[in-house]
Amino acid sequence: MTAPLENLEARLGYRFRESHLLVRALTHRSRCSELPTLADNSDNEQLEFLGDSVLGFVASEALVVRHPGAREGRLSQLKSHLVSSTHLHRCALELGLGEYLLLGRGEERSGGRERKALLADSLEAVIAAIYLDGGIEAARTFIRMHVLTLLEDPEHIDSIGQLNYKSALQERALALGLPIPRYSTAATTGPEHAKIFTIEAKVGDQHARGTGSSKKSASQKAAQLLLEKLVG
Repeated sequence: MTAPLENLEARLGYRFRESHLLVRALTHRSRCSELPTLADNSDNEQLEFLGDSVLGFVASEALVVRHPGAREGRLSQLKSHLVSSTHLHRCALELGLGEYLLLGRGEERSGGRERKALLADSLEAVIAAIYLDGGIEAARTFIRMHVLTLLEDPEHIDSIGQLNYKSALQERALALGLPIPRYSTAATTGPEHAKIFTIEAKVGDQHARGTGSSKKSASQKAAQLLLEKLVG
């Protein structure tokens, strides 16, 4: 049984004037196939198609405004991440969108409410529904609030498209018959609001240290330096 749509509207931060648009955005084609009384175009596939374009436009606009000096290739790389099914799935989970989907019995039994592609597609359909109900400003506000929030994390943005050195180091160590890498915090300096971390990576008797404004970035740097030692 799905939860009341008023609860979802509160989570979305948007109140629909035409509630049937939200219902359609949440209606999977499996539901329509099991209910002959529903019209052929009552599912969310057309809204998904439109939502994909609206999301792409708003994401492109935000990237150009925030990164005026970026090359086209880098902007395309960032956009691909922002509109990817992996990211949209994560956003849909944060909204609890799966609780509100209208699914057929078979899709329900097979775990459709948690399925990555289904949730990502449904989020695009919701974006289209908001656009049709409230216009581009309403859609832009929703997308910025629920999809583009990671643009506020410069470190995350910088990491997009970069090599995952920790994974590469582990693969290299295994290929050489060495132990898996171990990481430890060697030092933490600086004031509370601007800490600098030093992480040591170790594989067998080889080790290297990296620094960064987070343990994640410091670990990546340490892994990169140690990988260069092993490759060299």
